[in-house]
Amino acid sequence: MMHAFVAQVLRSCWLIAVLIFCVTPNAPAQPVAVRHVEGTLHGFLTLRSQDGKLLAVGDLTQVVHGSRVTSRLVFRYKDGSVDDETTVFSERGSFRLIRNRHIQKGPFFPHPIDLSVDARSGQVTTRSTGKDGREEIHTEHLDLPADLANGLVLLIAKNLPPEMPETKLAYLIATPKPRLVTLRIVPGGEESFSVAGSRRKAMRYDLKVELGGITGLVAPLIGKQPPDLHIWILEGEAPAFVKEEGFNYEGGPILTIQLTSPVWPQSPDARIVK
Repeated sequence: MMHAFVAQVLRSCWLIAVLIFCVTPNAPAQPVAVRHVEGTLHGFLTLRSQDGKLLAVGDLTQVVHGSRVTSRLVFRYKDGSVDDETTVFSERGSFRLIRNRHIQKGPFFPHPIDLSVDARSGQVTTRSTGKDGREEIHTEHLDLPADLANGLVLLIAKNLPPEMPETKLAYLIATPKPRLVTLRIVPGGEESFSVAGSRRKAMRYDLKVELGGITGLVAPLIGKQPPDLHIWILEGEAPAFVKEEGFNYEGGPILTIQLTSPVWPQSPDARIVK
């Protein structure tokens, strides 16, 4: 009975997917306009589990050359794992991805990844370790949309117009066979936080992953729909990233990323992380 039910669900979802494909026009991808130009910076971040345990310390650096920016975000975990993403993008009028490389390796990640994307040529390269321990390299060409947002999600969130009800972006997921999904960004309202006792407010954005196709229709039924991610942005003339909650690999735990400040040894609040 269960097998028959699943088969019927799949047949129904397939028919729905065909109908959606037939009646829904393909809207052209629209990169997000640059409202706040990025500059050179070096910021410090922490990554913690839901119970507040410190898992990793991160460095975010950006270097600007004309209208081209190179951004690198590296998290170094206490267990020796590394999450390293480098993104090159243009900010001339709108944010356009040029190149992105994302590496995750070490014991924290059950499925290490090394994904390289050349957005202009459409070349996507994945590197993995085969069963014999040798490196396997797979390269393919994809029709990548102009709004591809790998490595750009936080920057785009800082540039969304406050009156925008939702924003949709393309995102390439690093699976054994990379696939494009849609990120739907929806404002979730303002929330309060404090800085050294001073009260502030940040806008929360909810990021929903839309798998698309038959997979997207079936995923909620079988419990495979990815959980939402959340980003908090301090708005104003100089918007700033405040916090992020979400997973950093498919099926992974919910983690929290926040800004942090250097602490000097003579400070009574100093804590040495061993």
